[in-house]
Amino acid sequence: MTQPFTVAFNPVAFGLGPVQIHWYGLMYLLGFLGAWMFGEHRRRQGRLPVSRDAFGDLAFYAMMGVIIGGRVGYMLFYTDIHWIWTDPLALFRVWDGGMSFHGGLLGVLAAGLWWSRKHKLHFFDTVDFVAPLVPIGLGLGRLGNFINGELWGKPSLLPWAMIFPNAREQDLQLAGSDSVLAQWMQQFHGLPRHPSQLYEMTLEGVVMFLVLWVVSMKPRPRYMISGLFGLLYGCFRFAVEFVRLPDVQLGYLAFGWLTMGQILSLPLIAIGLLLLAMSRRAPTLPLVVAGETATAEQGKV
Repeated sequence: MTQPFTVAFNPVAFGLGPVQIHWYGLMYLLGFLGAWMFGEHRRRQGRLPVSRDAFGDLAFYAMMGVIIGGRVGYMLFYTDIHWIWTDPLALFRVWDGGMSFHGGLLGVLAAGLWWSRKHKLHFFDTVDFVAPLVPIGLGLGRLGNFINGELWGKPSLLPWAMIFPNAREQDLQLAGSDSVLAQWMQQFHGLPRHPSQLYEMTLEGVVMFLVLWVVSMKPRPRYMISGLFGLLYGCFRFAVEFVRLPDVQLGYLAFGWLTMGQILSLPLIAIGLLLLAMSRRAPTLPLVVAGETATAEQGKV
């Protein structure tokens, strides 16, 4: 194996005076903009019978759901729950820890439920509309993880394995207890690892977007696109976790391989299968192009 590529990007994209703009933040911004642009395109095709302003409200509420739900989800799923009564301000220290996709998903669903009731739409018609847009942010978010050199995978000698300098401390710990890894460490000046962020970017971002977008190009029965999203994401995330190291503070939760990401993905797989089964008897709504001041009356709850 030749010398692996070293992932050593500057996490700061550029500076505006004293303010530093990070790549990870830009990925979030691009994800929101991309979802809004593609969503507006779908709205104009009649896939959500609401005005442009109403869709703008949905996009804003979904964005807030991602941010709030993602942060709360991380603190609940991936940290010691004692922070609630010992250090509640930890919730707002977004630079310490991170975000949870599963928490962000719950936040988006909560925002979508509130918005759907307000506009008298069936909740799953809204979810079916939003589902093909989510992989845009997912893929860009994983690219941001890669640029930051975080959430790396397990040691590997595959031709595309990469060295992550941010994993140096863990590299030394692993090499100290494994002679083979110690040899790799000496040979490559670091442990080559699976670029699991790129795996997730490809599967959860590119593949999911293409599949959901193509399938939803024609009107589909209610629940179908939502179910396909849950099934695809759950399976992809569960699979990639086998080559991605678990969060240090949690480790493996059972059997020496089960991670929190896999546990949280199992309900998505089950719900996805259930929704796909429900779609077989669900109605297929026609395309309805709403005027800019129209009120949605299709698919009432």
